[in-house]
Amino acid sequence: MNVHKKVLTTCFVVGAVLLFLMMSYRMNQRVSFQQWNLPLAGKVIVIDPGHGGIDGGATFNGVIEKNVTLPISLRLRDYLQEQGALVLMTREKDVDLAGSDSRSIRERKRTDLITRTKFINNSEADLYISVHANAFPQVNSKGAQTFYSPKFSENKQAAKLVQAEFIRNLKNTKRHAKPMESVYLVKHANKPGVLVEVGFLSNDEERRNLQNKVYQDDIALSIYTGVIRYFLKEHEED
Repeated sequence: MNVHKKVLTTCFVVGAVLLFLMMSYRMNQRVSFQQWNLPLAGKVIVIDPGHGGIDGGATFNGVIEKNVTLPISLRLRDYLQEQGALVLMTREKDVDLAGSDSRSIRERKRTDLITRTKFINNSEADLYISVHANAFPQVNSKGAQTFYSPKFSENKQAAKLVQAEFIRNLKNTKRHAKPMESVYLVKHANKPGVLVEVGFLSNDEERRNLQNKVYQDDIALSIYTGVIRYFLKEHEED
């Protein structure tokens, strides 16, 4: 009788262990499948909201660039994370990246740019996105535009895909992706990436749009879609 009970107990324990292992395997398979299905799983993306802190960037009629680039960047971060990307932000608050040793405003701006560039270069980024806003004396100038360094061949394709989404979704720009080497970060970044100018603060209509949360979301969604297309190896013709 005791032997029979021991056999039953042993069978029950073995069965429970096997059931647990099978359930764990299925759960792991499900998680692995879900991760595999996320188009940005395993990708590292740096988002750089332009300016911050003492450096407000472009200003027009009281609207400051740093206050436009940050909410767009945070919304973009959320979109990218939802699709599996590891997103690194150069800033998530109204701060600059200059150290406490920087004295003059000019020195702080210079140190800030150097620090942002080092942040990108020291990361494992598959792509960086630097977000800015424009302002020109010519108040009729308008339209989001994407810039890239010709240093990496993939930069051009990433910029063209993002720009195509600006044109398709915003419906207020006919600008084209354009090479750029005059901006410190773009010139010295050693990772693939793009710089986006999300619009002109100097244009009345666009300035109003850039303060609107729905429009900010449209911009973030356009960049996000371009990034997805880039990692799916899509191409945008010239």
